[in-house]
Amino acid sequence: MTITITAFERSPDGGKGLARDTRVRWALEEAGQPYEVRLVSFADMKKPAHLARHPFGQIPTYEEGDLTLFETGSIVFHIAQRHAGLLPEDAAARARAITWMFAALNTVEPPILELVTVKVFEGDKPWSPERLPLVMDRIRARLTPLSARLGEGEWLDGAFSVGDLLMVSVLLRLRMSGVLDEYPNLARYVARGEERPAYRRAFASQLAVNAPAGGP
Repeated sequence: MTITITAFERSPDGGKGLARDTRVRWALEEAGQPYEVRLVSFADMKKPAHLARHPFGQIPTYEEGDLTLFETGSIVFHIAQRHAGLLPEDAAARARAITWMFAALNTVEPPILELVTVKVFEGDKPWSPERLPLVMDRIRARLTPLSARLGEGEWLDGAFSVGDLLMVSVLLRLRMSGVLDEYPNLARYVARGEERPAYRRAFASQLAVNAPAGGP
C-alpha cells in the first residue's frame, strides 16, 4: 500500500528542514519506505477534507490503506515499529529508544518552542526582552543534562535509533540561536544526524518544495 504524508505547500521555514513533515520523511527514508506527499496550503489545512485527517488542522498526517495518523511522534513511532532500522531488537534497548523519543518531544522541545514564540510571535511585545533570558535559561536547563548524558558518545544509547532521530530534529531548531555552540558535543551530535544519507534525502525533498522559482 502506498504511504502518503501531508506537508506545507509553502513551509514557514522556507525549506530549512524544521517543519515537522521532515521528521516523518527522515523516518521513512531510514526505513527505506517509498512515500508520496500531498501538499496543503494554510487555507486547505482548515477545510473538512484535511480536518478529517488531522482534527487540529496541522501537518503532517500519514495515510496507508485504511490507516490515517496524525501527530509526528505517533507517526514516527508507527514507522519505527513496522520497519527495521529505527528500533533495536533487544527489548531493553528498544524501551530506552522509546524513552528518548518521549524525552525529545515532551522534555526538550517545549522550552525550545517557547523560544520560537518569544522571538517570532512576541518579539514586538514590551515584555519580550525580559522574557527571552528566562526562556534561554529553561533551554539550558534541558541541554546541560542532555549534554552530560551524551558525553562523547556518538548516539544517545549505542546505535542510532528513532530516539536520536527525534532528538536531533528538536535540537535543529536551536541552530540560529547560537546556544548549541555552548555544548560542543551536542553540536557534533546534531551534525552527525544531518550527515546521515536518509536525513539528507529528507531535507532535499522538503527543500525542493520550497525552493524559489528558478532556483536550484
